[in-house]
Amino acid sequence: MVLGALSGMAYVNIVLVIIIAAYFIYELYSYIRRRQVFTMLDEEAFQAGMRKAQVIDLREKKEFDAGHILGARNIPFNSLKVRMNELRKDMPIYVYDQTHTLSTRAVVTLAKNGYSQLYILKPGYARWEGKTKKAKY
Repeated sequence: MVLGALSGMAYVNIVLVIIIAAYFIYELYSYIRRRQVFTMLDEEAFQAGMRKAQVIDLREKKEFDAGHILGARNIPFNSLKVRMNELRKDMPIYVYDQTHTLSTRAVVTLAKNGYSQLYILKPGYARWEGKTKKAKY
């Protein structure tokens, strides 16, 4: 009877190891896939290329009005799927949010819909030291 119990525990351990391994393989695949889809740019490279690109602020309107990168358009992340047809596929797209968390998800969504030349501001808006604009009201 003890031998049967050990054998049952061994099966549970094997299943757990397989589940954990599958999770890590999936995370690795996701990481590699994301790296193929976009390029992270530091602030200097972002500023150098943004004049020839579509600069998109993914934050909510209230945050955008409080301050945004000069020349950026506001397309909040939660409305990106509906409004992505406003973006041109033949031009680079530079995206940013506060810390680049939403940007990663946004560029994966854009890539799935045929967009290429996707770039993310690596430090996010929180560390942006370039020119900004605030709403007048």
